[in-house]
Amino acid sequence: MRIGYGEDSHRLVAGRPLLVGGVAIEGSPVGSEAHSDGDVLLHALADALLSAFALGDIGRIFPPDDPKHRDIAGQEIVRTVLARVRRVAGRLTVHNVAAVVTLDEPKLGPKREGIERRIGSLLALEPGRVGVTFKTSEGAAPGLIQARVTVLLNTD
Repeated sequence: MRIGYGEDSHRLVAGRPLLVGGVAIEGSPVGSEAHSDGDVLLHALADALLSAFALGDIGRIFPPDDPKHRDIAGQEIVRTVLARVRRVAGRLTVHNVAAVVTLDEPKLGPKREGIERRIGSLLALEPGRVGVTFKTSEGAAPGLIQARVTVLLNTD
């Protein structure tokens, strides 16, 4: 068994789409300021997968100063990371994902099922194996979105 942990955060700015777990949050007046698509949840997931095998973080694979990775989709990051982890681990089973996203506005609760399904499809997990909770910063970080992810994996 392996446990991985990852987290990510981005400032929120006007003129960028807001993506969370591969799902576009339509109507949001702000999105993540980032070199990539800024999907904090998928970036934290990718880092969690890498950390379970001591493979560093996504910045090593997708350097933010490399223009070829400009606007790269979080889903592509996760797919690339999964392939890399599988090369190291061999047979890999992801048992479950537990995630927390902190964002004051907009409220993400109505998007929960779609986000969980999207992550499940990326990792070939059945419903009930991906849990995403949403929190606010209680006004402490209104211009920020953050995600924290833990994954449980098996390699035999």
